[in-house]
Amino acid sequence: MMCVASVLEPFRAANRVAGKQLYDWQLVSLDGESVDLTSTLPLAVMGMLTATASGDLLVIIGGFNHRKHVSQTELNMIRKAASGFGTIAGIEAGSWVVARAGLLNGYAATTHWEDFEAFTDAFSEVDVQLDRYVVDRNRITCGGASPAFDLFLDIVRQRNGPSVAMEVASVFVHEDAHANSGPQPLVSLGKVAQREPRIEQAVRLMEKWIEQPLPVAAIAKRIGVSSATLETIFKRHTGMTPGRFYLNLRLKAANRLVQDSALSLREIAIRSGFNSLSAFSRAYSKSFGISATRARVS
Repeated sequence: MMCVASVLEPFRAANRVAGKQLYDWQLVSLDGESVDLTSTLPLAVMGMLTATASGDLLVIIGGFNHRKHVSQTELNMIRKAASGFGTIAGIEAGSWVVARAGLLNGYAATTHWEDFEAFTDAFSEVDVQLDRYVVDRNRITCGGASPAFDLFLDIVRQRNGPSVAMEVASVFVHEDAHANSGPQPLVSLGKVAQREPRIEQAVRLMEKWIEQPLPVAAIAKRIGVSSATLETIFKRHTGMTPGRFYLNLRLKAANRLVQDSALSLREIAIRSGFNSLSAFSRAYSKSFGISATRARVS
């Protein structure tokens, strides 16, 4: 629901602040029927996507279970429909649909960070980048709802100028637009990042060094504080030590791979910074209350 709104609302607001119709759109589904969103709310549509559809921009928004909902026949139809549009965009799991249709081969692209590893493994002909959104010629891909809002606000800025874009941002009290090349964070720190920017610096280093974890002392040195200071500010703002926070972050990344990839548990252990499968298995079981093997089966 937020992805749909993040695509449409900047356009709607641009029409409002301009006092004229700058943008128009059609909401369509693969079968012409309303779509039940992940939140269970139904989304009414104006018709069905057809192979003869045309326009400036085709935006494909997807959520969970895209393989279940988009058959090979429908992928073929999407591929044909794409020829009638100047630009093709995939939002969140929509990136997967666009890639499965062969429309991202030879392009740079991104998807939601939870699916990044699996997406990279699935599409060897796509230059996958862990950015908030990626624009490569006439292909656009985006990692989720918040990046989508920034993306479509940027489209308004490019087409209608900064003044209109600022007014649109003001409609939504949106003050912190992010660049497309900004990384997708594994952890959203919210107000903590504003109150204590050193924590954000430390966490972003941790995210960068998942596979080869840095010693806490090295992290402290890189952000210009002592190990004792780093521990103090982490305990104050997160309720845990930086070492525990780092371990939780690595296990979170590992759990995503356990759930969403076909990698062996040994490979997952390596990618999440454990020096042995047994050490990984113990830490995983202690954290999630279930073994990684059982978690994958369930």
